Amino acid sequence: MTPLQDQVSEPNTEKNTDNPWIEGIKTIGLSAVLAFGIRTFVAEARYIPSGSMLPTLQINDRLIVDKLSYKFQNPQRGDIVVFSPTETLEKLNYHDAFIKRVIGLPGDKVEVKGGRVYVNNQPLRENYIAAEPQYQYGPVVVPEGHYLVLGDNRNESYDSHYWGFVPRDRIIGRAAVRFWPPGRLGEIVPDPVYSPADPDRK
Repeated sequence: MTPLQDQVSEPNTEKNTDNPWIEGIKTIGLSAVLAFGIRTFVAEARYIPSGSMLPTLQINDRLIVDKLSYKFQNPQRGDIVVFSPTETLEKLNYHDAFIKRVIGLPGDKVEVKGGRVYVNNQPLRENYIAAEPQYQYGPVVVPEGHYLVLGDNRNESYDSHYWGFVPRDRIIGRAAVRFWPPGRLGEIVPDPVYSPADPDRK
């Protein structure tokens, strides 16, 4: 057997004869694996198919969903989250992911009345909604390990006030960045939904 040092010391006179098609397939395969890993564990792109989150998110907006943050922390009030259909929604033949805003955290008491949302008996200041909710809901207490979500277009959103709570393990990630259209590109930052209500509003 030739000693290893002899193999290393001899100049390499062989030409690279790898088939460029094979190299291309290797590159595409590696890219696909990396893309799958990123999409599965880190981030993925989504688009908005409906007006349930108007005016915050417009129909056909393109978003990057952060799937990594919730590996280390729980969703916070005000986060806009993407989640898989709950068991109730699956029974109603819903299969595509939903996007809504987190309003109620585990243990919160939530009520909608008089055009306002109340969490633990305190009204939320919501300067991002399309219109005041024209319905009554609750009071309900959010179970442990679950979240109550509402669309910003309250009166046109199929959300928790219809079908219940979202289990923690159904939440895919947080809508983090809008990358299309270019004129509205930027980070999606939660509004201070739990600040004191506007004192001028009755």
